[in-house]
Amino acid sequence: MRDEKRRRPCAGAVLPDGRVAELVYREDDGTTGFVVGKGDKWEEMESVEVAGELLVPFSPQNNLLVHRVVLLPSEPVEYGSDEELRAEVAAFIHRYVDLPPEFEAVAREYVVFTWLYDLFNEVPYLRVRGDFGSGKSRFLLTIGSLCYLPIFASGASTMSPLFRIMDVFRGTLILDEGDFRASDEKAEIVKMLNNGHARGFPVLRTEQTAAKEFNPRAFHVFGPKVLATRGFFDDRALESRCISEVLGNRSLREDIPLNLSDDFKREALTLRNKLLLYRIRTHEIPRAVDAEISGVEPRLAQIFRPLLATVADPSSREQLLESAQRMGGEVQGERLGSIEGEVLEVVRDLWQASAVAVGVKEIAEEFGKRHAEEYEWKATARWIGNVLRRKLFLSTVKSNGNFVVPRSEGRKLRHLLALYGLEDKFGDDGDIGDVAEGEEGNRIT
Repeated sequence: MRDEKRRRPCAGAVLPDGRVAELVYREDDGTTGFVVGKGDKWEEMESVEVAGELLVPFSPQNNLLVHRVVLLPSEPVEYGSDEELRAEVAAFIHRYVDLPPEFEAVAREYVVFTWLYDLFNEVPYLRVRGDFGSGKSRFLLTIGSLCYLPIFASGASTMSPLFRIMDVFRGTLILDEGDFRASDEKAEIVKMLNNGHARGFPVLRTEQTAAKEFNPRAFHVFGPKVLATRGFFDDRALESRCISEVLGNRSLREDIPLNLSDDFKREALTLRNKLLLYRIRTHEIPRAVDAEISGVEPRLAQIFRPLLATVADPSSREQLLESAQRMGGEVQGERLGSIEGEVLEVVRDLWQASAVAVGVKEIAEEFGKRHAEEYEWKATARWIGNVLRRKLFLSTVKSNGNFVVPRSEGRKLRHLLALYGLEDKFGDDGDIGDVAEGEEGNRIT
C-alpha cells in the first residue's frame, strides 16, 4: 500500500524522462486523471510517481474545476499540421472577438505559446486597453478559453487565494484589472505582475505554522498572463512587458455574436484538446530565443523573442516581426508626445547650441516659451530638475550657484534621443561632449 503522505495533488509536470503529465477533466462523467506522453505516444494514468512523490490528479469535485475558474482539456485530439492548428485557433478568435488583424495574429501565436511557456525563462504579457463596453471581457474569455491551464481571476475574491491558485496550477492568468478595485489589491496585482514575467522571482508571504511560528513561503507566479485594463500601468517597467492593443476605437463587426452559446464552450474544449496534443508532441523540440528584430529596442525584442521561438512558418514569423516594429513605433510616438519627450527635445537643442553644460533654469525658460499655450502652469527650474533626474535619469550638478546638466551626460543623452525617437543632430563621430565631470567644458565649481 502506498504511503498516503507521499501523495500530492498536481495539475501537470515534466517528468525526468522528458514526458509531460497533464491533468484532464471530463465534465460529462465527472472524472479527472493524467495524460502522460512524449512525441506521438501518450497514455492515460491515474497517478504518476516522481522522485519518491506520488502525483495525483485534483478531485473532479474541486471548486476551481466545477465553477470553471480553471479550464482543462479532456483528452488529446489530433490536429493535423501546426499550420492547421494555428488556422483553427485564428478562426475561433476571429469568430468571437473583434480585433485588428495584426493583433489577431499576435493573439493566435500567444495562445499557442502558452502551451510551451515553461520552456522559456521569460514571458511577455498580452494586454488590451479600453473603456467599458469596448470588448475587454469578451477578449479575456475568448483568448483565455484556449490558453494553457487558464486561471480566471474573477473567480478569486482577493489576491491571497490567487497566489495559491497560480502556485498550484502554474497556468495562464486571465486578469481584468477592474475585478480588483481597492488600492491595496491593485498594488498586489502590480507586485505579482512584476514578479511573474521571469522565472525565479516568486512572491513571498509570511504564513503561520500550527505552533504559531511565522514561516515565510514563496509562491510561484511565473507564467503567461492575459490582461485587460482601462489605461496604462503607472509602472513603466510593467508596461514595457505587455504586448498591447486598444479596443473600442472602431465599430464592432456585425458577425460577432453578442451572446455566447454552448457551442463556444464545446469549440474551446476541442481546441484545448488539440493544443494538449501539440504540447505533448512538440515539448521536446529545441527552441532558440535569438531572433533578430531590426529597428526595435532591446526590451521590446526581449518580449517578442519567446513568441518567435515557437513559430516556424515564415509568414507567421513575418506577421510577428511587423507587429513588433509597429509596436516599437507606437511606443516611441507615445514617449515623444510625453512631457519627458518635450523636455528632452529642449535639452537636445540647447546642448547642440552650447559647448558647455546646459543650465536647468535655461531649460525651464525655453520649455516655457515653446509650451506656454499648452500648459496652464509655469515650468519652474525645480520642476524641470525633477523631470530630468526622476524621469529621464539625467544627472544634474551645481555650477556657479546653478544646477546644470554636465557634458558628461552626453552618452545618456544620445541613448535617450534614440529611445524617444528624436532626431540625433550631433553627427556620426559620437562626440557630443562626453567628458568626466569636473573637466574643462563642464565649468563646475
